[in-house]
Amino acid sequence: MVKKLAFLTIASVCLFFFVPKFVGSHMNALHPRELPVVSEAGSKIHRKLFTADMHADSLLWERDLLKRSNYGHVDLPRMLAAKTGLQVFSVVTKTPRFLNFEHNDDSTDNITLLAIAQRWPIRTWRSRTERAVYQARRLHNLSARANGKFFVLTTKRSLEEYLQKRESGASITAGLLAIEGMHALDGELENLSRLYAIGYRMMGITHFFDNAFGGSAHGVVKGGLSRLGRNAVSEMERLGIIVDLAHGSPLLIAQVLEVATQPVVVSHTGVKGTCDRTRNLDDEQLTSIASNGGLVGIAFFSEAVCDVTVTSIAAAIRYTVDLIGINHVALGSDFDGAVTTPFDIGGLAHLTDALLKDGFTQAEIAAIMGGNLVALLRRSLPSN
Repeated sequence: MVKKLAFLTIASVCLFFFVPKFVGSHMNALHPRELPVVSEAGSKIHRKLFTADMHADSLLWERDLLKRSNYGHVDLPRMLAAKTGLQVFSVVTKTPRFLNFEHNDDSTDNITLLAIAQRWPIRTWRSRTERAVYQARRLHNLSARANGKFFVLTTKRSLEEYLQKRESGASITAGLLAIEGMHALDGELENLSRLYAIGYRMMGITHFFDNAFGGSAHGVVKGGLSRLGRNAVSEMERLGIIVDLAHGSPLLIAQVLEVATQPVVVSHTGVKGTCDRTRNLDDEQLTSIASNGGLVGIAFFSEAVCDVTVTSIAAAIRYTVDLIGINHVALGSDFDGAVTTPFDIGGLAHLTDALLKDGFTQAEIAAIMGGNLVALLRRSLPSN
């Protein structure tokens, strides 16, 4: 009995104190390939940029984002050192066991064990909505502890006030809350208002499996937008929540674009024109998103761009800009999304330099690296 208790004690200590850090550090890595030196011209342009990225899953991992970490991709000290303008923090509430990009059902859930291992509140163990609430509170708590250095943006007014402070020279940065998959509503459309109230302003319909609202590109049926999903899109537009089509099935993407009256985003993706993978957008989808006034965030990991290099990211951006125009392309890194990237949030100057070498003008680089997302938020966020 004593031996059994000792074993359980050791197992519990490992689960709660060692496993989360081990998993987080190994699943959110930097590619060991050496990065090229940023040119003087690239550095000069980058220092003037307002950088904004549409997707990071940093809230999923139990790192204190107020402190600089030696692993992962995003935290507040690195954001401030890089003079980051805006980071969208997306929340994951469920992923399937043996996750893959081709075929997943909804019968398993990795996040339950992660929530237990990271000592999340018991209410989060069974409720995806509570997981979303908990992670949102983590971001608000970061803001409360940051001594005025970090702001959570929720309205046009808060955005403009923040931008004015930055323009006056303040060393500050900001975040915006998003969700990967409407299964976070626990099947109840009423929970949309609750998540809006706590600050969510961007929401994907699906993630890695089909749900009650629509079909995933990685699901079993890969169907379209359900009646509940149509109601959800309408309600999001009424509230001022941006619809995110990342991970959506081709049919879902087409059907959302048929009914959407506001610009949509694809927060983190690749394009089939440079990397022909399941999760990536084809030319017809890209053109339809641009016609909607939407925004495509180019991701930084291998499944999106086929090679974890700055050059491959820049190539996907160039292809997309040439097809649909400069105003519809942005960054969608997927930092801290259980992916390997060529650099963390402090390395975006490498991408600026790659875009400059590819022939983009300073104004075009400014639009891609953050200006286009700011323009979308100015149009789409609720006024107050």
